[in-house]
Amino acid sequence: MKIAVDGFGGDNAPDEILKGCAAAAEEFGAEIVVTGDEKVLLSRFSGLGLSRGNISIADADGVIGVEDNPLDIRTTKSKTSMGTAFGLVKSGEADAFVSAGSTAALMAGGSMVIGRIKGVKRPALAPIMPSVVGRYLLIDGGANTQCRPEMLLQFGIMGGVYAEKIMGIENPRVGLLNIGTEEEKGRELECAAYALLKAAPLNFIGNTEARDVPVGGCDVIVTDGFTGNVYLKTVEGMGAFMKMSLKSLFTESVASKAGYLFVKGGVRNMTRKSDYREVGGSPLLGTAKPVIKAHGSSDAKAVKNAIKQAMDFSGSGATDEIARKLRETSAPNGEVSL
Repeated sequence: MKIAVDGFGGDNAPDEILKGCAAAAEEFGAEIVVTGDEKVLLSRFSGLGLSRGNISIADADGVIGVEDNPLDIRTTKSKTSMGTAFGLVKSGEADAFVSAGSTAALMAGGSMVIGRIKGVKRPALAPIMPSVVGRYLLIDGGANTQCRPEMLLQFGIMGGVYAEKIMGIENPRVGLLNIGTEEEKGRELECAAYALLKAAPLNFIGNTEARDVPVGGCDVIVTDGFTGNVYLKTVEGMGAFMKMSLKSLFTESVASKAGYLFVKGGVRNMTRKSDYREVGGSPLLGTAKPVIKAHGSSDAKAVKNAIKQAMDFSGSGATDEIARKLRETSAPNGEVSL
């Protein structure tokens, strides 16, 4: 199994990318091909004192940035570090893809260069979030701001497979994000999606309110990309608020500093659980081969875990299982069957 890693994607490239690759190669035995300017990458490997065991380099020209047209990943930007990595996966020279670069370009490349699983309407980003009972998957986290009901059905199917195959959740509970739990709640989109999800081969638990998700309300929460991204950013903001509040609380007096000594283990566990670096990245579900979007500010630890995530995804059989379940829920003419 070989993982293609975009060596110049993200805020901390290439140094943190290379350190993460070296750690993954050593810790997980990963075989990695890093894409980017070969001279620069070789120089940084040497400058950082990193081992290149199990790591090769594929020379590339330039970077596709957030200011570029993401669709150029197929044409004028196809030889960039991200475009070259996509090409390696498309040709079969690599089995999965990891990048901390432009999210828009990654979604375009995943859908149009690697291609979609047969029957998938649109691939969807699926960030993995912390809850009081473990972790849950949010889909869509921002890839598709305009959705149709059948797309939400597919998100539920894809998210359920990932939760079971990669996250290890048996018979994952799939909920539909809504403003109430009653079946008739929501816009036309949610009402129509509810009927489709209810009839699908899923452990669908119905509508789920946002406040219930982080406390263990479901294992997969389904929504359109606009709502999902708002939810994601709100949770991230509340996490930052809680972290700053705790820091202020435990440093405001001698007594509070002393109190921290008794609870620091629990605080550290809570902080670790909410640390995105522990997961690695967000899978782009629906592509023909695994694509992992690492956070733009990923450090070596996040990159290492994103590579492990790509390895687990590639070896799980999840892509074939998604294709099989989509066939089961489609009529002969390709329309969703009820």
